Amino acid sequence: MSLSQRTFKNGEEIIKEGDIGKSFYLLTEGKAGVYANYDKNNPFRIAVLESGEYFGEMAILEAYPRNATVVATGNVTVIEIPADEMNTFFEENPEQILLLMRHIGRRIQLMTDDYNESEALLKEARETNTNTQSDSFFSKIKKHISMYQSNKNAVNEPNEDALHAELVQLFGTLSNKTEALEKDTIVYNEGDIENCMYVLQRGTIGMYTNCGQADEAKTSEQNAISFFGEVEMATGEPRSITAVSETDDTRIEAIYPEDLEEMLQSDPAKVILILRYLSYRLRKLNIDFLKNCKEITESYNK
Repeated sequence: MSLSQRTFKNGEEIIKEGDIGKSFYLLTEGKAGVYANYDKNNPFRIAVLESGEYFGEMAILEAYPRNATVVATGNVTVIEIPADEMNTFFEENPEQILLLMRHIGRRIQLMTDDYNESEALLKEARETNTNTQSDSFFSKIKKHISMYQSNKNAVNEPNEDALHAELVQLFGTLSNKTEALEKDTIVYNEGDIENCMYVLQRGTIGMYTNCGQADEAKTSEQNAISFFGEVEMATGEPRSITAVSETDDTRIEAIYPEDLEEMLQSDPAKVILILRYLSYRLRKLNIDFLKNCKEITESYNK
């Protein structure tokens, strides 16, 4: 395949919020700003992209309109990858799969931090009778108000049912790599560093913080068929949580980075689905965060 290299001058829009995505991009030189509400009176800068980062992939992976505008900061060079050549691009450049996963994984981690911060602010406002009109409270929440004001019309709920149906179709079959677990088996501990992700093919996995300690808390659970541990595999960061099987005859399968290259050759749809799952997680987290920002804004404006 032949890739298209494009250049942009300072202030030029590379992609535009609301457009239907036909390509995604790899930034090779320069920097670019990611903005919500860029063409309105109150644009909000969400992030700054550096050389080596991908952008625009969510619109391709999930077939949603662009959710942000990307603007060149200084002179910028990008490689444009058309949507219909995504499979070919990764087959010819298999090392780029993990790089794109790492990019999305880091965005999930950053959005998780923002979401947790918004949850803490809401808890403070609800439980401690915080004076939401005070300057000190506003200083804490102004980012969240700006985020909501810039994104309040940008809520596109991802189609979870359709994604799960594809997960069942592509990853629901037990293989010779499937491992059977008894109830209460720890898959990995908070703080572990493991270079793999997992497919949960049968049973339930509970996610815990401070597992086994007095302040143990269950934060969520995974049900078949789903992935877990994929963010830490992509980013190389320690596990942020402890994963525990909660049913007998739980079945999981580990996927390592080197397995992705084999998948690209034998069944590229599986690799694209892993990317789509990451994109779904990021979009869902973003929607939940914006809902919190909405409640924070409404509390302050009462």
